[in-house]
Amino acid sequence: MKGLFKKMKNLDVYPKINEDFYKRTLTGGIITIVSSVAMFLLFVSELRLFLHPITETKLVVDTSRGETFRIYLDITFPALPCSMMSVDAMDISGQQHLDIKHDIIKKRIDVHGNVIETRQDGMGSPMIEKPLQSHGGRLQHNETYCGSCYGAETSSDDCCNSCDEIREAYGRKGWGIPDPDLFDQCKREGFLQRIKDEEGEGCSIYGFLEVNKVGGNFHFAPGKSFQQSNMHVHDVLAFHKDSFNMSHTIHKLAFGEYFPSVVNPLDGANWVQSTPQGMYQYFIKMVPTVYSNIDGHTVYTNQFSVTEHLKADNSGRFQFLPGVFFYYDLSPIKVTSTELYVPFLHFLTNVCAIIGGIFTVSGLLDSFIYHSQRIIKKKIELGKLN
Repeated sequence: MKGLFKKMKNLDVYPKINEDFYKRTLTGGIITIVSSVAMFLLFVSELRLFLHPITETKLVVDTSRGETFRIYLDITFPALPCSMMSVDAMDISGQQHLDIKHDIIKKRIDVHGNVIETRQDGMGSPMIEKPLQSHGGRLQHNETYCGSCYGAETSSDDCCNSCDEIREAYGRKGWGIPDPDLFDQCKREGFLQRIKDEEGEGCSIYGFLEVNKVGGNFHFAPGKSFQQSNMHVHDVLAFHKDSFNMSHTIHKLAFGEYFPSVVNPLDGANWVQSTPQGMYQYFIKMVPTVYSNIDGHTVYTNQFSVTEHLKADNSGRFQFLPGVFFYYDLSPIKVTSTELYVPFLHFLTNVCAIIGGIFTVSGLLDSFIYHSQRIIKKKIELGKLN
């Protein structure tokens, strides 16, 4: 056994030095204190990383198909009444949502931003359930009432029981409505009177749009929208206005659910119109994102970047549709972000690297300073140092 122990002693790579040969110095003490503090701070930093989850991000090709996503919005138009405002959405697949009412709330606001009324409807006024108008001029009050479409009927069975239905029928024909007061439904619903009553007011619009996961656009513009010769048209003649103030503030705009550390670059954006007509365009590039937190909850959302463009007109004529347009397109690359904890072995390796690295570097530094001092001292004693 003694022979075995002797052989094991010869394997010791940490030979011990007799304390009689130690020499302690002031610089060595300073370096020891500094290196100990550095080791402690780096250890605490590494411990915090170990105790808190980190986010691992990867880029992969987006192979998802046939999905939808929600666009959450909260936008205020301080100089455009709600009765004039239309919200439309369309995408490159050909799907259109005109004058969106579902999941969109409109709040009438005064010049000071105070809420006057909150409602969930489209343009103009609410429909009167039994307007006094029928084909042939006969007045009816029963449930089989069928109002006239004033020449916009496509068949004898078509009925227009509200001002909005007349406008939609005219839109399908590609016609505009020059004066809503020409139609009994619009007159009884007080379409123009409501517009006059809301003169000088603003409109706050919030809610969400559910759209296909393809490129497209949504926009806020005055007038009823319809298709005419494969073109998207808004009827603004009924308002008898020469200009529309599209100044706006974007309180929130998100293409999908919220997740930690997300940055929506349009939140808080503000634009004040300085010309009679203006079309403000936002060109948005979306990156599909999948975020999984430490609890296993997964959020499917989108991050985006944006480029802004203003199309202004000082002529006072409607050379283009005034409005605020958001054009969005999707990237084929998807970002996956996953929260996870640092493995314990990784933490242990980093701690050993910190202690060993600082101990070695401080030892080299102490040795360099000690030997430099000895050389300088010896030269001074020999009178060789000038």
